[in-house]
Amino acid sequence: MIHDILRKLEVENSEGKSYSQMFLTNEDLLPVPREKQTWKHRNFIAFWIADSFNVNTWMIASSMIQAGLSWWQAWICVWIGYGVVAPFIVLNARPGAIFHITFPVVARTSFGLYGSLWCTFNRGAMACVWYGVQASIGGTCVFVMLRAMWPSINDIPNGLPDSAGITTKEMLAFFLFWFISLPAIWFPVHQIRHLFTLKAIITPIAGLVFFVWCIVKAKGVGPIIRQPGTMHGTDLGWGMVMNLMSCISNMATLLTNAPDFASRAHTPSAALYPQLFSVPLTFSIVSFIGIIVSSSSQAIYGEAIWSPIDLLNMFLDDHPSHGTRFGVWFIAFAFVIAQTNLNRTNISANSVSAGCDLTSLVPRFINIRRGGYIAAIVGYCILPWKLLASSNGFVSYLSAYSVFLSSIAGVMVTEYYFIRKGHYRMKDLYDTRRDGWYWYTYGINFRAYAAYIAGILINVVGFAGATGRTVPIAATRIYEMSFFTGFGTSMIIYLLLNWAFPVPGGMGQKVAFEEVDLSEDEWDGSSAAQNEVGKARADRDNQSFIKDNDDF
Repeated sequence: MIHDILRKLEVENSEGKSYSQMFLTNEDLLPVPREKQTWKHRNFIAFWIADSFNVNTWMIASSMIQAGLSWWQAWICVWIGYGVVAPFIVLNARPGAIFHITFPVVARTSFGLYGSLWCTFNRGAMACVWYGVQASIGGTCVFVMLRAMWPSINDIPNGLPDSAGITTKEMLAFFLFWFISLPAIWFPVHQIRHLFTLKAIITPIAGLVFFVWCIVKAKGVGPIIRQPGTMHGTDLGWGMVMNLMSCISNMATLLTNAPDFASRAHTPSAALYPQLFSVPLTFSIVSFIGIIVSSSSQAIYGEAIWSPIDLLNMFLDDHPSHGTRFGVWFIAFAFVIAQTNLNRTNISANSVSAGCDLTSLVPRFINIRRGGYIAAIVGYCILPWKLLASSNGFVSYLSAYSVFLSSIAGVMVTEYYFIRKGHYRMKDLYDTRRDGWYWYTYGINFRAYAAYIAGILINVVGFAGATGRTVPIAATRIYEMSFFTGFGTSMIIYLLLNWAFPVPGGMGQKVAFEEVDLSEDEWDGSSAAQNEVGKARADRDNQSFIKDNDDF
């Protein structure tokens, strides 16, 4: 009976697979077939327009100004931060765009068939936490929408105890946001590009309306534009470094799992130039709008309101007109879409990432769709509003988390560009043969783990300082640049270990860089997985005849 129940719980699998093949493969782990490689240039542009318009990005410059930078110094940090991180996203996305495999499978090339599981668990667990946190923020957007439509909702009595950490009306809004996000998880990754296209149309319009509305209401751009910075000399230099690093850390999640979406690229160039230029441009524009709106709010209310949701709530005070209520509803609606569709929000970096990662952990029973729903359930069960209530500890933890991700990314980028030099053996990614490229030592690459741990250790002392301990200033400076120190250290250590302990097909063979699959041309057909991977390889080879201008 138990066996029958387990069979019913299994995802669709091809017959004839061994247990090891069932552990390494399912439909969502195999190379993406040609008909699902639908993300073109315009889709990646829409993705980043959609990704940039969210509460986090809106407020990112505010923390810099509150720390003592002038508005233009903060904006320079935004430009530099996102401009620096964009090439890293493109670099790590490249294997996905070329071989059409997701992050968990790309991680196998460097960490090993089984060693990659820790990386994917690490990323998947955090995606579940972020799902809940962003759903909580999305709930506040829904509450503003409801209040704009029915002002009396603000008078709903609270029936929850203080220990709940949330009121009845807030719980209602949170549940509504959580519930309306569920249908989007159902759609396959190659289809949700339409969600980003929709959002790329609605959210810029809403942002422009908010921008103009606040300037008109304040009769100017407000005093923050004329406010000088309070940092000078060395403090200013390190203050700008630390703040631009916050932009980079803010993107560490999407940088790591960049292959997930790049695997759906119609052509490799679709995942290259749109991301390289869209990331700094879109995030800088949204940050500028946030600066001007907050500056205008100081002229209107006598204090700078950095959260757009708090500002919209204030617009609804004192019996607003019907026009004001509609305007607030429309802008709040745009933020709801924003929180549903974005990075660090609930479709791209959270439900999709969790789905891809959890799929690799239990491929026999979990696919991307099921993994996304697991993320939604876990995100609800962790009571995310309580995590946000203790914001200092939570923010410190999230900042430290970028250290773990940058070390993973450092190993992955080094593996692809310097160790293997673009050469893959796709067959070995789904096979536990002892002579396979990615078997290493019992399925684990000790070189990758040594480099990964080294990238973390160099930042440990500085992290202790961030939690309130007394540490040397040098350790603090290293931690303030944690992305680069973690990425760079893991990269150097991984290169040295591969030089000392070369791997089959590694840099010791001194081959030229060439993005090619070196799997045998003749497949023995011993398993359905081999046949499926072989078909995916044929689909990919046919791409060489597709011109890039087909993307438009």
